[in-house]
Amino acid sequence: MDEEPERAKRWEGGYERTWEVLKEDESGSLKATVEEILFQSKRRRVIESHEQVRLGMMRHLYVVIDCSRSMDDQDLKPNRLTSSLKLLEAFVGEYFDQNPISQVGIITTKNKRAEKLTDLSGNPKKHIDALKKAVDSVCAGEPSLYNSLNLAVQSLKHMPGHTSREILIILSSLTTCDPANIYELIKTLKSLKVRVSVIGLSAEVRVCTVLTRETGGLYHVILDESHFKELLMMHVKPPPFDLETPSTTPFLETQIYSSSGPGLSLGGYFCPQCHAKYTELPVECKVCGLTLVSAPHLARSFHHLFPLQAFTENSVEEHQGDRFCQACQGELKDKTIFTCTSCQSVFCMECDLFIHDSLHCCPCCIHKSPLPN
Repeated sequence: MDEEPERAKRWEGGYERTWEVLKEDESGSLKATVEEILFQSKRRRVIESHEQVRLGMMRHLYVVIDCSRSMDDQDLKPNRLTSSLKLLEAFVGEYFDQNPISQVGIITTKNKRAEKLTDLSGNPKKHIDALKKAVDSVCAGEPSLYNSLNLAVQSLKHMPGHTSREILIILSSLTTCDPANIYELIKTLKSLKVRVSVIGLSAEVRVCTVLTRETGGLYHVILDESHFKELLMMHVKPPPFDLETPSTTPFLETQIYSSSGPGLSLGGYFCPQCHAKYTELPVECKVCGLTLVSAPHLARSFHHLFPLQAFTENSVEEHQGDRFCQACQGELKDKTIFTCTSCQSVFCMECDLFIHDSLHCCPCCIHKSPLPN
């Protein structure tokens, strides 16, 4: 486990003349170079996120927040803790928008201890309210990766095999105070197929490198607040579906009936199996253990199993048809256009990103498909 694969460090490489990337045009403007950099950044996002990989529909994610004294540092304004909590509020909202039948729990660690801020739940308002209250908490002591991971795994190990088990750690400190050998715990996490990812706010820490590598997670260190937000949003998309997990899932059984019968509330949802009543969805039935979701939740999660195929990239000069985007009806001003492989409709880059990130279906294919009788 301690054998790290050889890879060149940034400071070991040759001297980089980064300013040579910037080139002036005939009028002395850098606008063309800046636009090219932005274009390549968007293209990289398209290539990385639109691979045809089957993703998981149900996720159980624990977010571990370092609340040690290092979170008082002010390199992020007003300090690391406040900035992290604000970004996590946006993350929770986006997470449940893209993964409506998944669950999140929040753990904080300081003074060598770890405690749950919220349990695993599918209610985003509950987590956002807890994050807002945590802004007033005092940062003290050192974090404990071992206690945080152990606390999370005690809940995750009981989750069904057809769901993904994930832990995301926001780590500010360069040290961790652990009561036992963390490398043994890493072996346990790997055997339980718990995927651990880390976002570092200071610098790379070796134990985190080993932790993420062994469990198949991601490890990044932020550059600034905008980069921090970008790294967080990378975890909104579900991880690849594990083909070794059981193929039988309870989705076909989870139908919900709304009711306004007698009780403490005017409306609710009845479990179709044991008829227990719940006020919010998604939730796991406390009586029979059935996962209860609504039809819209299931429909919004289904696209993760069959992601939309990436559009074909072509040069705008080679395009023979009309020079406007089929989605926004705007003029094709970029040098690259994107063509749907099914209906051959042409889109601009912004619409290509919106279709793959939000719609998850080609609008022209939907428009051209015949209506069911």
